[in-house]
Amino acid sequence: MTASQRFVALNVEIEMAHSAQLQPLSMGALTLPNRIVMAPLTRQRSQPGNVPYALNAEYYAQRASAGLIISEATQICPEGQGYAWTPGIHSPEQLAGWRLVTDAVHNAGGRMFAQLWHVGRISHTALQPKQQAPVAPSAIQANAQCYVQYADGSHGMAATSLPRALKLDELPSLVASYAQAASNALDAGFDGVEIHAANGYLLDQFLASGSNQRTDAYGGSVENRARLILEVLDAVIARVGDSRKVGIRLSPYGTFNDMHDDNPEQTHRYLVEQLNSRQLGYLHINRPDWTGAGSEQAAALLKELRGLYQGVLIVAGGFDAITAEQFIAEGTADLIAYGRAYIANPDLVERISQGAAWNEPDANTFYGGDALGYTDYPTLAAS
Repeated sequence: MTASQRFVALNVEIEMAHSAQLQPLSMGALTLPNRIVMAPLTRQRSQPGNVPYALNAEYYAQRASAGLIISEATQICPEGQGYAWTPGIHSPEQLAGWRLVTDAVHNAGGRMFAQLWHVGRISHTALQPKQQAPVAPSAIQANAQCYVQYADGSHGMAATSLPRALKLDELPSLVASYAQAASNALDAGFDGVEIHAANGYLLDQFLASGSNQRTDAYGGSVENRARLILEVLDAVIARVGDSRKVGIRLSPYGTFNDMHDDNPEQTHRYLVEQLNSRQLGYLHINRPDWTGAGSEQAAALLKELRGLYQGVLIVAGGFDAITAEQFIAEGTADLIAYGRAYIANPDLVERISQGAAWNEPDANTFYGGDALGYTDYPTLAAS
């Protein structure tokens, strides 16, 4: 290394030592060593019975230097599944599999929350118990697809099935399923849970006017459409016993999975205001310009929600090291969640701290398969 190269390297090291992303943050009983979060990433690599196994444990442990890992979306009950080979957290075998994962992450020095998931209408009868219709707030079929494995072993993308509307007297048991899943997650060794209320899945379907056309206490006004999310949060907090071990993910302006809301600003403004009294571990927002809005509109809403929310805020969506640094330094976010970057860079924290180049992810290996494109991306040390 020349004298000039040593000078540049030293300046990068000094600059990154003061990087906002590399500063610690207290989140309830947890102290996160940095502000870099591994976002929830569906990878479809579970064993039969939707059970995590040793390969999943290796994958997550490789990424344990993240300030926080949020698990891939994990179905709370058999009816909550919308994609083949995705993990659950409702059977003894699944809990044992997740214990392999959390032990591996903790042994590597990491911290991990489980993302609790019910897909609602984004499913197919072939994935549902007894091949019944998926459930949703209203019987509106989504113009979307899910990944199905059929009884004969064949598999592939398929149009979602027409759902049936959940009955009013079914909602308490649904809320209880979330609470039980949260309890299961702690039993499996997770440090906390994230309620998945984004990306067009069940709780987001209740929140958005385009997918919720109910006329009872869970439809119509924004207060009614947000009711189920808040009931789930309250039940999960009560079961977990510590509100700081609970987070929630939202996607303002989201259009994925055929979503639409007549007034997303009002909807999310109301919901975020309600979160303050719950004193959650964090609010996790998909960057609005990555979920369907124009950049100016998205920036304005994100700034408003940042001002409304009084707790820890995670923002996700297309960040690189520079834009993430700006968001944290300016106070727009407390933590940044990286998705695809974490698929290809198990040592992302180290790459950011050293100003090193990032591996490019291979989209052909995102979903399904084995170690290829999963645990075989090189680290800086290996390189």
